[in-house]
Amino acid sequence: MELLQSSVQMWATFAVILGAIIFYAMDRFAMEITSLGTISVLLLLFHFMPVTDASGISILDLKTLFSGFADPALITILALLVIGQGMVQTGALETPAQHIVRHGMLYPRRIILACLIAVMVISALLNNTPVVVIFIPIMITLMDKMDKSAGLVLMPLSFVAILGGMTTLIGSSTNLLVAGSYKSHTGIDIGFFDFTIPGLFLASLGLLYVFFIAPLILPRKLSTTSDNTKFITGKQFIVQLDLVDGNSLLGKKSIAGMFPDLSRMTVRLVQRGHKTYLPPFDDITFQEGDSIILATTRAILSEKISKDPSLLKGILTLPDQDDQEVSTNQDVARGQKISEVIVAPASRLDGRTLDQIGYHLQGGSKILGIQRRSRMIRTSLNDIRLEAGDILLVVGTSAQINSLRMNKDVLLMEWSTREVPIKSDSWKALGIFTGVVALASTGLVPIPITATCGAFLMIAMGCLNIRQASRAVDRRIFLLIGAAIAMGTSLQATGGASYLAEGLLLILEGSSVAIILSAFFLLVALLTNLLSNNATAVLFTPIAINIANQLGVDPMIFVTAVIFAANCSFATPMGYQTNLLVMGPGNYKFKDFMKVGVPLIILLWIGYSLFAPWYYNL
Repeated sequence: MELLQSSVQMWATFAVILGAIIFYAMDRFAMEITSLGTISVLLLLFHFMPVTDASGISILDLKTLFSGFADPALITILALLVIGQGMVQTGALETPAQHIVRHGMLYPRRIILACLIAVMVISALLNNTPVVVIFIPIMITLMDKMDKSAGLVLMPLSFVAILGGMTTLIGSSTNLLVAGSYKSHTGIDIGFFDFTIPGLFLASLGLLYVFFIAPLILPRKLSTTSDNTKFITGKQFIVQLDLVDGNSLLGKKSIAGMFPDLSRMTVRLVQRGHKTYLPPFDDITFQEGDSIILATTRAILSEKISKDPSLLKGILTLPDQDDQEVSTNQDVARGQKISEVIVAPASRLDGRTLDQIGYHLQGGSKILGIQRRSRMIRTSLNDIRLEAGDILLVVGTSAQINSLRMNKDVLLMEWSTREVPIKSDSWKALGIFTGVVALASTGLVPIPITATCGAFLMIAMGCLNIRQASRAVDRRIFLLIGAAIAMGTSLQATGGASYLAEGLLLILEGSSVAIILSAFFLLVALLTNLLSNNATAVLFTPIAINIANQLGVDPMIFVTAVIFAANCSFATPMGYQTNLLVMGPGNYKFKDFMKVGVPLIILLWIGYSLFAPWYYNL
């Protein structure tokens, strides 16, 4: 009776997993709904058809099925997402990204290839996840500068990190788990470079695929972020800077008719009282009370403000603190947003000057600049009469910007809203991140602990606030991993994975060792995309040893096959942590991983099936 129940439960688990994969791939329902539905079905299934051990205790109870939501791997991913958001928010990686972009515009494909190779090499020695976190913003910036979709390189970025991780013993947790299981069964240690040669062969094969073939399969449409960035950075605004006490421009002199402190900005005129200075500006020193009219893009303006918030001294203010002193310019700028609004038809602003409205909009946000499509303006902003269709560049707190949604006089361009990064925080973010990577890579502290502490420090040190941190936590990732671990636990407990492995030997009975090894590799490679890679490694290592002993060959042949195949987590986003990290920034869907990942798995399977018999003399 127990055997019959176990068999029914096993097949029911197969059906649930197959159904989940189909719904994920169809993408008709939100990923969150599919994940919750999968967990709900498993809870009901094992409530009415419990799986019990020899003493009659259920081994798939509520605590076990929900354990995925407290899994250290999940906590690590969420914490690293917060850390990555802190790096982006402070612009900590902007300098290396600009360096790569500056040297890569002449040979962009070579730079991308160099980045992928660098990730592969580093991943062989460090944990894959922080390596990918480092390179995600760099690759996004590089692709934005090239006016191409970041989705073309982020999935290859994740894949090369996985490929690099399969070349050394410490390249991934999967390798270490297999080594530990192998030693417990045989008493033999696996050396650091024992499987490096076949690992390098597979990694090189995969690199060629992700660089030359994957971009042809991936969607080429620019993501929303890329579109917005491109649209934002190309727009010229006329901006007026009124110099007050404390502004960093006070005392700055013109050199050769230009102002080095306003590089990449076009100074159109300087108004000093009733006197106007036009270019070229000879022997002019900025004084308190000067008004500088300049043309610039909002991207350049944001960059200047982030490096030197005192440029907007007297403009940026905290809510309810207009009459109070603040400690630093950074305290004023932190949390401010820059956005764009369009003057609406029949607006009360139409025909009024900026001076008449006091440079303020309803709700408290302040006007920084104006862009008029029909002509470039060459006068003081005080004298400009607004027209319907004018685009205004405004700055304010989150509440002030949000209040513009209800303003009938202007139309808020929601996609244009960006927070002003504070570059003074970048060193804090870099220090926190470096500490996390150093402690995790040396093994002094487990990565779940270092990542959690790093996320806490990012918030505590002011690199990002609670709202920004919570926005970095993707609920899709949270529910997807929880559901995946529940499916893997169910498959193990019901004996489904062992059933598949034993069935393979039965089907291939009488075949050569090379054919059995090839089929075994394919089975593990497929299951690692359903189970977690770690669960697959632990489950199949003893099976690999038993198969090798029955065939009379060195167990290391089949054990290394487990290492390589368990790392083939390319076909699903929950297959590996780095896949989940790039899913949001790359704007990928579940089916995108299947379209690109399945051919890669097949390529590595064929490559291993041809290489292994020659390498191992089978």
